[in-house]
Amino acid sequence: MSKRHYIIPIFVPHEGCPHNCVFCNQESITGNEEVVDESYTRNVIENYLKTIDRDNSIIEVSFFGGTFTAIHIDKQKRLLKVAKEYKDKGYIDYIRLSTRPDYIDNIILNNLKKYGVDIIELGIQSMDKEVLEKSGRGHLEEDVYIASKLIKEYGFTLGHQIMLGLPGDTFLKDIKTTEEVISMKPDICRIYPALVVKNTPMEIMYNNGIYTPYSIKEALNICKIIYSMMIANGIQVIRVGLQPTEEINVGKDIVAGPFHPAFRELVESSILNDMIYEFVVEENLKDFYIQINSKDISKLYANKKEFFCDILGRLKTDKVKVIQNNGVNQGEIIIGTDKNCNCLSISSYILKKYKEGNFDIS
Repeated sequence: MSKRHYIIPIFVPHEGCPHNCVFCNQESITGNEEVVDESYTRNVIENYLKTIDRDNSIIEVSFFGGTFTAIHIDKQKRLLKVAKEYKDKGYIDYIRLSTRPDYIDNIILNNLKKYGVDIIELGIQSMDKEVLEKSGRGHLEEDVYIASKLIKEYGFTLGHQIMLGLPGDTFLKDIKTTEEVISMKPDICRIYPALVVKNTPMEIMYNNGIYTPYSIKEALNICKIIYSMMIANGIQVIRVGLQPTEEINVGKDIVAGPFHPAFRELVESSILNDMIYEFVVEENLKDFYIQINSKDISKLYANKKEFFCDILGRLKTDKVKVIQNNGVNQGEIIIGTDKNCNCLSISSYILKKYKEGNFDIS
């Protein structure tokens, strides 16, 4: 049985961050207003560990929320020392942090290596100069290349976080950013459609008609492409969309933008149903059934069966039998008729689409 992965999040809201990006209100994003010190860090770790079966788990402590490596070096050491203590005792397996690309250098990386950090995620957001400037990022595209190269040279796991639909952005710019990300060979990636959060410069831009976020449909379409590009190039996508919290919900802290509590599932469901539709049309199937692993059924039926019902409508049928069969591998489905059956792989479908350059960016 595979071990379950647990993340113990330590949110360091806005501390250390040298810039006020137009999209950012860290108190809202993290939901945290407490002072983060050694005692706080220890308490969070202890409280999480009480709920986790360590023998059957992979556990990591993750420092998120601000620009960790821009915090005063003494505080970095104090916080990391607590996490390293638990790692050295075997209570946790990994230490992760997020930071900006312009706050990475040899001195910083030597210190992170000393304190047992394993994974460094860079909030790069975009590789387009205009988008970076309009978003108030305060760093250049070159900083991302330099930081990514250094992180990999030191042997850390490299992560990139990108944000789609920022001021000045377009689908083509999002794709160009992704192509540049792929060239840097990160191990993992997070994909976030930009949201308008309360009490941010972007809220003012939105209210003044200067900025319009992607709609849900637009964000879904571009995220499908970016997700597929990452997967096709062996980059693990560890998140799509901002996760819901009590603070992050439309009507509370989200003013506008493509927020959905299960955005990744929308993306994966749309891709899965595209694959089914294209295969059925190509093979000219009339009566067919689908076999799918029970753990994937939510992807087939996501958003109240929106995508599944859409393809049935386009195929002009409502007589498709869906059979849950755990003999089918996750990430695969079987489409069959009374004469034969075919096993389809989502990853193979994505790779084929990527190699053919068959993406609709309309």
